[in-house]
Amino acid sequence: MDPYGDQNRKILSPLDKAQMVEQAVEAEIEVVESTNTVLEAQEEQTEQEQELETNPTLVEHLTDLRKQLVKGAAAFLLFFIVVFSTINFWFPYITRGHELVILGPLEVVKFYMSISMALALGFSLPFLCHFLWQFVKPGLNERESKFLSLYSPVMLLLFLIGVAFGYFVVNPLSYHFLISLGAVNFNVMVSAQEYIRFLLMTTMPIGILFELPIVTLFLATIGLLTAESMRKVRKWSYLAIAIISALITPPDFVSQLIVLIPMALLYEASIYIVLYAERRNAVTE
Repeated sequence: MDPYGDQNRKILSPLDKAQMVEQAVEAEIEVVESTNTVLEAQEEQTEQEQELETNPTLVEHLTDLRKQLVKGAAAFLLFFIVVFSTINFWFPYITRGHELVILGPLEVVKFYMSISMALALGFSLPFLCHFLWQFVKPGLNERESKFLSLYSPVMLLLFLIGVAFGYFVVNPLSYHFLISLGAVNFNVMVSAQEYIRFLLMTTMPIGILFELPIVTLFLATIGLLTAESMRKVRKWSYLAIAIISALITPPDFVSQLIVLIPMALLYEASIYIVLYAERRNAVTE
């Protein structure tokens, strides 16, 4: 028996010692790498949390959109109730003294509903534009925000001018032309539902088409359109305007021509508006 207790001591060779050192170093490296991995994961998580704090999430955008849609729907519903409850006041302005017939007990309800919805949409349009502006404003850059804030009233004014042009010019001319054309060989009776459909066809789409100058000016502001490019594609633009006019107006040459002429004039006016905006930007820069 060894009095020093060395009988259980393991004798290591220099090679074994070197392997132990290497294992210890590898273990330390693994610990350091795992620590770095944890730190990197924590940093990434912190960065993601900061991004979530600084940038609105999709849920927040959808929540904001829902709020604006609810406000717009409430404004539309309010005007709809007001118009529907005073339908006898608006009725003479809609029918203009034309003799209309109803073909069933439910058609009068459809007629009143169509009138109320169309007028409610027109009256609530400024509010709908304002609510939409409140939603898109945070996502716009300075140039786009400035453009929309300046020209939103002009957009509404052009839409109303287009609707008025359809109501006072396109609708009566095309209506009398078609009625007189049918009266040659037929006994003409116009149902209330067909009349309101014809009235909406000759007013609302024209109001949208009258937004052409503002649309072209916006595209020029963000650099997607120039006056020179509009001149180069003038013929094709006239063709597109003619096709659109044919699609949104009644199927008679008179109505299409009445809409085509002001749209061509608006296109030419849009070229000069874009040219003026380009010169103003050049002077500013």
